[in-house]
Amino acid sequence: MSLTGTPFLYLTVVLSVIALILPLVLWSRMGGPKALRAAARVLMLLFAQGTAVTLVFVLVNNQNNLYDNWADLMGTGNHVQQAVDLGQDGTGGIAVKRLPKVRQTFTAAQGPGMRVAGDVRVTQLKGRVSGVNAEVYVWLPPQYDDPAYRHKKFPVVEVLPGYPGSAKAWFGSMNGPEQLLPRMRSGEVAPFILVAPRTNLLAGVDTGCANIPGQVNADSWLSIDVPKMVMDNFRAQPAPRGWAVAGYSAGAHCAVKLAVAHPDRYRAAVSMSGYNDPIGERNSLAAQTPALRAANNPYLLLRKAAAPPRIALYLSGESGDGYQAGLALQSAAKAPTTVRVVFLPRSAGGHTMALWRPQVVPAFRWLTLQMGQNHAKGHDTSVAGATPRSPSTGGSTHAALASGTASRAGAARTP
Repeated sequence: MSLTGTPFLYLTVVLSVIALILPLVLWSRMGGPKALRAAARVLMLLFAQGTAVTLVFVLVNNQNNLYDNWADLMGTGNHVQQAVDLGQDGTGGIAVKRLPKVRQTFTAAQGPGMRVAGDVRVTQLKGRVSGVNAEVYVWLPPQYDDPAYRHKKFPVVEVLPGYPGSAKAWFGSMNGPEQLLPRMRSGEVAPFILVAPRTNLLAGVDTGCANIPGQVNADSWLSIDVPKMVMDNFRAQPAPRGWAVAGYSAGAHCAVKLAVAHPDRYRAAVSMSGYNDPIGERNSLAAQTPALRAANNPYLLLRKAAAPPRIALYLSGESGDGYQAGLALQSAAKAPTTVRVVFLPRSAGGHTMALWRPQVVPAFRWLTLQMGQNHAKGHDTSVAGATPRSPSTGGSTHAALASGTASRAGAARTP
């Protein structure tokens, strides 16, 4: 039975009702020895508590797309077939452009939000470069099947969830296609293809979207294997001109890191409540050593770049949760790199979907302009955001986390 399926939800509801009724009916009617009656009553209470907790978990999980299946929840999932050392560029010396085309079979995706604004399709991709074997979800804009656009190639945005998080989150709890579909039809937002690859690749840890020999090549999975598959199977624009990446929380860190590290693969990145130092997610593999932290910190990568990358970054967050990270990147950026930082007030929703969901449309309007989709009527109406009246109460900690000097003990993202 699927963890996120309707049958399991109904089962937990039924069991919770039964667990509530049992004590009311049987509490005073039990016979037998006193010890046996006491044990039976304790079991009924434990059953009631257990079913209530399970029901709450299922509702929260379905709402936020935290765990996609039982393997993710139990920490038994492993989607890495091999993790050889692929070198600094993540290709392992492979001429990616010379690889044969990847031909994939897609099926209709199941779950909340998968059919709200056009079908989301899914495929199981075996990454030839990364050694990752995992699912990739794809949503096509309304113009894709329009005969008038039959010769057109479309821009692409890779969308990444937080940790833990399901690749389906942008279609479900973030309501991405549902919000963007009418804007794409009106021309307010460019007709982007949305691509959501699995990022939860190893049990119980966040990959940090990093390449770590012997463990995982998450960077190559996201920036090489997935884009090649999409361009081989859909009318997608080539990289980097037609590619962007967006994420929230741990996915926001990944988005900016991928764009800064690979300006030859991405033109723009959107970060919602992200961080620069990988230690911002305490379960991140990229935070294991100082060398890994530095190699996967977009602030340090931007500062040390031989030439400023031709990318555009959009970073939004509350004070202490994404805002300082954005300011750090803004201070390190030099033309042609551009950085837009949006300050969000504490009343906007905290480190939750309630904060990120309303940012989808403004972020995609910004992407429409930054990626040169001039045929769309996009205009930057993202929250202008005033500078905070006073520094964050944890200024030193947040500044350290933004720049990459935080200790693990002081690495909490949210105050």
